[in-house]
Amino acid sequence: MAKQKLPELTAEQRKAALEKAARIRKERADVKKKLKAGDLKVGDILSRPTDEIYGKMTVKSVIESVPGVGKLRAAKVMEDIGISPSRRIKGLGPKQVQALKERFA
Repeated sequence: MAKQKLPELTAEQRKAALEKAARIRKERADVKKKLKAGDLKVGDILSRPTDEIYGKMTVKSVIESVPGVGKLRAAKVMEDIGISPSRRIKGLGPKQVQALKERFA
């Protein structure tokens, strides 16, 4: 299989991409803080899988941000529902979404 070459970016394009990535990381961190504080619910995130911020978050990071849920409990919940540890919000099936909404209602 031939190795694909990445496109060359101009300095301006590279700067714009880095700024966008930093903005998105900050917004995801804010989402996790809101989950921890109880200002946002798991169902709110699951209902917007096409959103650029929510859709690309890992399910694991979302569940671990819920108060009272740590790494072990998050892993157990995901295993019980049948969600891969690397799965992102936009990659969940309808049954998985429903199971998560019921678990964290």
